[in-house]
Amino acid sequence: MSTTDPARPRSTVRQYSTPEPTSYGGEEGTGWVLFAAVMLSLIATLNFIDGIAAVSNSKFYVANAEFVFSNLNTWGWILIVVAAIQAFVVVGIVLEWRGFRWGGVAIAGLNSIAQLLFMPAYPLWALSLFALSIMVMYALVRYGAVDRS
Repeated sequence: MSTTDPARPRSTVRQYSTPEPTSYGGEEGTGWVLFAAVMLSLIATLNFIDGIAAVSNSKFYVANAEFVFSNLNTWGWILIVVAAIQAFVVVGIVLEWRGFRWGGVAIAGLNSIAQLLFMPAYPLWALSLFALSIMVMYALVRYGAVDRS
């Protein structure tokens, strides 16, 4: 014996259409490029703060750290210059100026090397900024060539 009424029509399965993806005016990869620009601006700000702290002979860094070459004061100035270049490159990436994503890759690579050489002053911080630089390079190389024309 069935519990369904044969006179009652069967319910049909309703097929839901997939909603259109929410788009904020960009193609695949634009989020990664924006992520790279934001992270590069964050790295530039942190490098500038680190450079100021190194130049001002603050007690923030590891005492008696030995560097591969030069001293903490020199590395402070190097970080300030790198931060200024990074800030300029971020503006070019956000404004989508041609070729600036490769400048972003180059300055992120330079920053990763600088952070490894700056490691004796503040080891875990330098490794964190090194990792962020690698992520920026990945984002710009992998998704930076999105055609926005």
